[in-house]
Amino acid sequence: MSVVSAADRHSRVLLTGYFLGLGAIMAVWGARMPAVQQAAHLSTAGLALVLLAAAVGMVAGLQLGGRYARPERLPTLLTTGSLALTGCLVLVGQSESLSALLAAALAFGLAHGILDVAANTAAVRCQNAFGRPIMSGLHAAYSLGALAGAALAALTALAALTARAPHSTLFTATGALLAVVAVAAVPVTRRLSGADRPAMRAGAGKLPLVPSPGKLWLLAALAAASLLGEGAAADWAAVHLHTLGAPTAASATAFALYSAAMAAGRLTGDRLTAAFGAPTVVRAGAVLATAGLTIGVIGSSTPLALAGWAVFGLGLSTTVPSLITAAGAGGARAVATVTATGYLGLLAGPALIGALASATTLPTALLLPALLAAAVADLAHRALENTTP
Repeated sequence: MSVVSAADRHSRVLLTGYFLGLGAIMAVWGARMPAVQQAAHLSTAGLALVLLAAAVGMVAGLQLGGRYARPERLPTLLTTGSLALTGCLVLVGQSESLSALLAAALAFGLAHGILDVAANTAAVRCQNAFGRPIMSGLHAAYSLGALAGAALAALTALAALTARAPHSTLFTATGALLAVVAVAAVPVTRRLSGADRPAMRAGAGKLPLVPSPGKLWLLAALAAASLLGEGAAADWAAVHLHTLGAPTAASATAFALYSAAMAAGRLTGDRLTAAFGAPTVVRAGAVLATAGLTIGVIGSSTPLALAGWAVFGLGLSTTVPSLITAAGAGGARAVATVTATGYLGLLAGPALIGALASATTLPTALLLPALLAAAVADLAHRALENTTP
């Protein structure tokens, strides 16, 4: 049994903070986007351009981060990526024209991509230093940060209705606070452990094998399938509840239940993975996700729909952490490949579901993420066998 050093524990706490902050920033960005649109007097098409600019920047940042995220550069990338992302959040909040927003969104996406790759690459190395699964817990921190950020955004949105508090105040305060935290964490970040231990400690279990190109793209495809489901939950869960005649409050609760269930699953995911192995846990979770969303969609009732979205989030909770862990044996570029492809599913999924709903019905279209979860269940063992500890 391996002994975890104090440096390893400090690195885990540090990375937990990075994932928390990243989740909070992304939640604030997404939840207050309607206020950004209103302040800049953007049409729907204009807002779509801003979101596209952020997506293009993110994909570029993921690729750039994958190229430069070598072990000795991870502390620098974590700090500079955090400061750039927080600074861009402030700029987005202050922008009141389409051109300014496009530039700020592009830079925001670029910084997000770089920080995402750096954090996940560092997380893989920290997990190797621990000699046991911790990735799911780190991603749980992201989910919890997103829940906190979404709650804060909702409170400030309510304040804006009563006291005319501008969204820029939230963006500036969030960016400034997290920038101060990132600067304060620099001494710990510089001592990030695991840089000299790219493999698991001896005796901690089998070493993960570097995925072949074919297996790497399979991991990437499964990440896209899983994150398409997250995009569906974010953009269509409330709409689904609304079509069932649910009250506005209940409709808005759907994604919150999905997110809370995903956070809960990730908090227990490391223990399950250590006990049963990543392939078994991911496969069982994907089967659960398939059953939950299918019943929730076919059931045509508000309680079943709410339960279905919650079970869907719980079932998919360990998928992405396990896929990134498997890719991590191939280095930062492999992590970037899986992450970038996954985000393509996240970004394209809602639009694809919308197109399918226009051609058929929304319940029929929402069976797509359920079917993709079934594909994850079917291919989990092939993708993760011998690639995860």
